Amino acid sequence: MTDTSKALIRLARRLREETAELVFTSPVTHVYRPLDYAWRPHRRYLQDYGGCGAKVLLIGMNPGPFGMAQSGVPFGDVAMVRDWLGIEARVERPRKEHPKRPVLGFECPRGEVSGRRLWGWARDLYDEPKAFFRRFFVWNYCPLVFMEASGRNRTPDKLPASERARLYEVCDAALCRLVEHLQPTHLVGVGRFAYDRASRAVEDGGVTLGWGPHPSPASPAANRGWAPQFERALRALDIALP
Repeated sequence: MTDTSKALIRLARRLREETAELVFTSPVTHVYRPLDYAWRPHRRYLQDYGGCGAKVLLIGMNPGPFGMAQSGVPFGDVAMVRDWLGIEARVERPRKEHPKRPVLGFECPRGEVSGRRLWGWARDLYDEPKAFFRRFFVWNYCPLVFMEASGRNRTPDKLPASERARLYEVCDAALCRLVEHLQPTHLVGVGRFAYDRASRAVEDGGVTLGWGPHPSPASPAANRGWAPQFERALRALDIALP
């Protein structure tokens, strides 16, 4: 394990501890914390891929209920994490689990479209994962999943202002520490939310900031061919691709 991987593991532990202290109220009824119950695969992700020398950070918003909430890996469609990243480890259950959103870990039968698109794009560009991670590292700005009583997902930007401000304070600081450890040349928001947060959190230190479209199926544009659009966004930032 590299020194960088060790530093990222410490960073994730700290983020886990700091977000554990946050309280969220209605309409949020359930908060999933995969850095806690899915720590084993998340740690493997950081251990195996956090120290490969990536200089382009791809930043997502927060875990999806069928992605990182199940696998502990950002954009973590279970099949992609297991079969391409080679990560599979025991996943516990959230302390308070929504009956409509059970955590089944690597037994989850449902895939995450965003994760299939992002990691599928990486797989199509690079023969094996470490070749990708020598260029890119993927991180979620916020490590928490928020759900309403109906089971509906609520994104961080839809939280009450006071709760949002405290969450952003913690996540901004973690992102700055990540940048300090990895010293990237580029930070790319996967979607506008992540770009907006990064542009506020990361002081100018020679890092080029930009964004590309999110691969969510809720985006009509993403459903018309996400990968070519994302590649155009990267090339516009002078990020070379194979």
